[in-house]
Amino acid sequence: MSRVVKNARLTAGDVELTVDPVNGCRISSLRIGGTELLRQGERYGCFPMVPWCGRTENGLFRNGGELHQMPLNSPPHAIHGTGRDTTWKPARQGEAEAAFFYDLADPWPYEGRVTQSFELTEESLTLSLGIETYGDSFPAQAGWHPWFLRNLGAQDVRIAFDPAWQEERGDNHLPTGRRIDPSPSSQLLSSEGDPVPGTWDDCFGMPEGVDVRLTWPEQLELTVKSRDEWVVIYDEQAEAVCVEPQSGPPNGLNTAPRLVTPIEPLEITTTWSWVRL
Repeated sequence: MSRVVKNARLTAGDVELTVDPVNGCRISSLRIGGTELLRQGERYGCFPMVPWCGRTENGLFRNGGELHQMPLNSPPHAIHGTGRDTTWKPARQGEAEAAFFYDLADPWPYEGRVTQSFELTEESLTLSLGIETYGDSFPAQAGWHPWFLRNLGAQDVRIAFDPAWQEERGDNHLPTGRRIDPSPSSQLLSSEGDPVPGTWDDCFGMPEGVDVRLTWPEQLELTVKSRDEWVVIYDEQAEAVCVEPQSGPPNGLNTAPRLVTPIEPLEITTTWSWVRL
């Protein structure tokens, strides 16, 4: 029987990655040359969003004729899946790579397994998520929610990307179904030098694959890439910004369902690569 590991530490040169399987198999720390990149705290770091991403409207989704209710953990919606609140078990671990899994359980109504793997080098981190079913097919989503520190000690991070469209956000914080031109966001400092929260809590489409660059001037340039085309950018907090590659848009269980079947699991990969400035 697989034992539970409190923390798994991976290293490659002077890069250190810490994964906390007990707290939702989230990355609790990513340090490059001694500099922490992720906001610290049990709710932060970088957690997997699975088996759905972002908000699911009123916590409801259908699978054919069956209607299912998820807990409203962000009323009036259900948000970010159940994986971040689950203890994961180890599948393997080496010096610079590891994998963990958990079996889907109540309140998720379908049986299956979720696996997350980590591969670290001195210049990159590759994350993979897979969802497989033990029986019935079901809609699902997967992705990641990293909390990158807005400031690493010098200037605020700059976010650069070229999306094809932005999903219009309704008053209920869900996409309306209308695609609009991408809007700008604040990347400024206050007169006292404090970070100023921006205006994004939005989903963008990148049909050639997610490709977002974060630059901390004179510190680090980090690029988030994924073959999948959806990314949510969140920068409304002063402490951190989020770049969230995912397999579908918020409320995608209802608007863009992607079925996990006995012969076709859901798989998504993202790679973070960095250059020191």
